[in-house]
This record gives sequence, structure tokens and C-alpha cells, in this order.
Amino acid sequence: MIALVSSAAPAGAESFKLTEPDGTVHFTNAPTDPRYQRMGFNSGTEAGFLRLPQGDTAPYVDEIRDAAERYGLPMKLVSAVIRAESGFNPRAVSRKGAQGLMQLMPTTAATLGVRNSFDPRQNIEGGVRHLRYLLDRYPGNVPFALAAYNAGEGAVDSYRGIPPYPETQQYVQKVLERTGTDKQAPAPPKKTEPVQVIYRYEDNEGTLTFSNLPPVNRGPTASP
Repeated sequence: MIALVSSAAPAGAESFKLTEPDGTVHFTNAPTDPRYQRMGFNSGTEAGFLRLPQGDTAPYVDEIRDAAERYGLPMKLVSAVIRAESGFNPRAVSRKGAQGLMQLMPTTAATLGVRNSFDPRQNIEGGVRHLRYLLDRYPGNVPFALAAYNAGEGAVDSYRGIPPYPETQQYVQKVLERTGTDKQAPAPPKKTEPVQVIYRYEDNEGTLTFSNLPPVNRGPTASP
């Protein structure tokens, strides 16, 4: 078992590791126990989340399948994103505050209706819904969608492609290698049942809101 603890810390803060007698491993940047050992890296990516071997996804296979089928995504793609984001650790917390299996930021989780990011089903549901939105936003371009999931839409739009961030470039490469999706976007959800439309609103201050309510006159800019 792996537990990850994080608190606000300045850039360059060190990471520490504690292994319990029962094999549970804790990571933190603010050790409160003298048994913590200095590790020498500062982020989940450096810690090896992107280099973890293929592991057992059985504990979350039902949640992954349900969300993947609901939003028309391959299970392999969802699983690869989870592995890259958290190494299948449902309690993972990044230094920036992203939480859970698919590393949702609190504000993003709230707009997606995720009340508890550490609940695997809720986290996967929210993460897959957000990934579906990004794949629709960059139609036919899985790498762009993955880069936006990792670094944000603003970075992808600003650089008109995958931003020149080593972590983001490594992230996109690793996910694509594990899925073989390359540049072909997953097909849209099947029309076997009504698909709920989620509208994306952006106000004058740049605040994003997701809602199933259609736009009204004189409201904020909205796009499905």
C-alpha cells in the first residue's frame, strides 16, 4: 500500500519516505516522524509514477469500465491516464493539490460534481468526463487532449500544441505508448441511450463552470 501526503511547500522542497512494518509506504514533503528518509526528488513524476510497471487494475476495473462506456472512451486509455497520474493510488495528492486516481484539482472536481475525490468511483467518473470534454475540444488529436489534461487547455492553446514542458511531453508519450491510440480520437459515445449534455461556461474573469443547464440570454459564454 502507498500513501501520499502533501502540504504547501516552496519550489524545490524535498520529499521524504516512510515504510511501515506492514509494508505501507508514505510520501510527504513535510515529515512529522523521525523515521522519514530523504528521497531527493520533488514530484510524483520524478518519484516514478510514469515509470511504474503495469500493475493490477482489478480493484477499479468496474469503475473504469462503467465510466469508459458511458463516455465512449477505451478502457486502456482511461487506465493509462490513471497510471500516469497516480500509479493507481486512490489517496495520491500532488504538490499542487490534485487528488485521487485521476488527480483532480479541487476546483475542477467541484465543477464536475465530484464531492469526494478520494472515492474511486467519483474520481474516475469526473476524470473520464473531463477527458471526454478535452477529446471533443481537440477532435482527432489525442496527444493534445492528454497534454491539456496534464498541463491545462491554456498551455496547449498558447503553444498551439503540446507545450515544451518535459513532464507533459513525457506524460503524453507514456500514455500513448501504453494505449496505442496514437493520434486517433476515440469514437463519440454510442447513441444507445440519451447522452447528457454538459455545458461549459466562462465568465469575464476566466472562471469556468460546468452545468447540465443550457445557456440563457445574456449569460456567460457557453459551449457544449
